[in-house]
Amino acid sequence: MTDRTAASATAAGTTPTETLLLRRGEVHSPADPFATAMVVERGHIAWVGSEGAADAFAQGVDRVVDLDGALVTPAFTDAHVHTTATGLALTGLDLTAARSLPDALALVRAYANRRPADRVLLGHGWDAARWPERRAPRRAELDEATGGRPLYLSRVDVHSAVVSTALLDLVPGVRTTGDEPLTRDDHHLVRAAALAAVTPAQRAEAQRAALDHAASLGIGSVHECGGPDISSAEDFHDLLNLARERPGPRVFGYWADLDLELARELGAVGAAGDLFVDGALGSHTACLHTPYADAAHTGTGYLDATDVAAHVAACTEAGLQAGFHAIGDAALTAVVDGVRAAAEKVGPARVRAARHRVEHAEMMTPATIAAFAELGLTASVQPAFDAAWGGEEGMYADRLGPERARTLNPFAAMLKAGVPLAFGSDAPVTPLDPWGAVRAAAFHRTPAQRISVRAAFTAHTRGGWRALGRDDAGVLVPGAPADYALWQTEALVVQAPDDRVARWSTDPRSGTPGLPDLTPGADLPVCLATVVGGREVFVRPQG
Repeated sequence: MTDRTAASATAAGTTPTETLLLRRGEVHSPADPFATAMVVERGHIAWVGSEGAADAFAQGVDRVVDLDGALVTPAFTDAHVHTTATGLALTGLDLTAARSLPDALALVRAYANRRPADRVLLGHGWDAARWPERRAPRRAELDEATGGRPLYLSRVDVHSAVVSTALLDLVPGVRTTGDEPLTRDDHHLVRAAALAAVTPAQRAEAQRAALDHAASLGIGSVHECGGPDISSAEDFHDLLNLARERPGPRVFGYWADLDLELARELGAVGAAGDLFVDGALGSHTACLHTPYADAAHTGTGYLDATDVAAHVAACTEAGLQAGFHAIGDAALTAVVDGVRAAAEKVGPARVRAARHRVEHAEMMTPATIAAFAELGLTASVQPAFDAAWGGEEGMYADRLGPERARTLNPFAAMLKAGVPLAFGSDAPVTPLDPWGAVRAAAFHRTPAQRISVRAAFTAHTRGGWRALGRDDAGVLVPGAPADYALWQTEALVVQAPDDRVARWSTDPRSGTPGLPDLTPGADLPVCLATVVGGREVFVRPQG
């Protein structure tokens, strides 16, 4: 099969005053399912159409780019990112690839030797559920590996951590002194102390690394999920400034705080994101109606329905988006009960129009799915979670038992009910990997919850913009922002109603643009260039 490659991706964007014609490609546009050309002018899409019609534009544009068969799609939107933490993982100690406890400790030891000047050693990504030892590192083991230096290691879900004795000595008020991972308030205290040790220069380096990596994957915008329990106001402010000052993905900031005025002052688009109603399944802190299969409790609740109702009503009145982190079924019940109470107070139409959102929304039930649709709540979800932890033998089954585990992340049921979906990664919890997320949703580990590649792609492009309240972006049609990516990929396919993948048909009655073959084992597309607002933010080096 012949690869569709661009002969040159070095001129895929424009200057603010240029008009650009891209031709001889495959343009993924609902305006014309057979489009092979596109005109970009002043940062927006001006026209899409066929190769023959492109001749009429060739003399009137400033530049013409021969795509040589490359696929052009809207740039992806990652609807849930922790940018600085992602950059720190990219540039620092990343334990996601550790296959055992000794492997993880060896990585800690090597990192400590490489970073003798760091006040606090920072690492992320351990997951004892994947290790033969089935346990987290003990404090004495961390003390030995670091030579007695302060160390903070967040679990892969970032809802618990293990630390060295030297870090505990720096944090008054921590109640836990044993070897169990720190959760809840203890974790928040040590995380705040660890992140406070990051210098402004380290933070800026991490932010640049994360945004550059996102651009290299065809991501044109990210939703930053910050908050006082996650990062800091300074980190959030600096990230938004950085994104404004340099070419790169757009950054839309959500500040997870009940303080609406602070969210406004920081330039947040919503007092939303990781405003915690509960924790995470891996750390046994997601809030459940019935106990965990492997622990004799139901997790942790941080906000109740009354808290949710007050916040949603206040945000609706103030013209801000509200939103919450909710994973467990009890947490999601609290959210919908609270949003419904707010709707009774300020009016259901106003609540629906605000497009409030819920992050993760994993343990949805038929009742909560129906409530999301009724109340206009957007589900900001992460398909990579199912790929990483779903299945009969995954972490979800360990925590909940196989029967409950099969009900998680019900994307098909949510779409069928009319719940808006926006896809993201929750990086660094799972990596920035948009095509991987589309594949994960299309090949969900629970077959009944699989959705079409087209629906998954839409959730990862236009869905992210709709979650912001924007219906005019995330799609290549005239008038839309010129946020797009060029891809090297194999022959395009469409998905039949029975989920079989078939080769692209030239039957015009289909009216469906083709997308890459994402069946397991197929190579994912390679990003050749990413353009945001008409400006190149990434070009893959030649050769």
